[in-house]
Amino acid sequence: MVVVIDAGSGVPVYRQIVDQLRFQIVGGVLAPGTELPSTRSLSRDLGINPMTVSKAYGLLEEGGLLDRRPGLPLVVRAATPRTLAAEREAQLRSALEPAALATLQLGVSPERAARLLREMLEDLNGSNDGENA
Repeated sequence: MVVVIDAGSGVPVYRQIVDQLRFQIVGGVLAPGTELPSTRSLSRDLGINPMTVSKAYGLLEEGGLLDRRPGLPLVVRAATPRTLAAEREAQLRSALEPAALATLQLGVSPERAARLLREMLEDLNGSNDGENA
């Protein structure tokens, strides 16, 4: 599990933790049953207040992504394929929102923007194919 905090981003630290862990859970990087570091351990590693980590973990638990087990580490909760698909789409929509806004503001047609996105995906997929070969 990798969490990187950007103190200059303007996004609250607890929100950065929530967003990054949600992304890793939904993307399958953190599989169901994966134990998360303790609040104390993660706060020490990130150099932040333990209450900040506790708040992030609490929000992820409320969101149904983590399970709390008394006396044991928090674990990633198993989700249904439908829930994961909906969460992935929500994450992607959130990531694409700034690009959609830029498309409108720059006066680029939706068709051209879609072509550019397809080209970028193909380029990325092509560079990944070379790494996996």
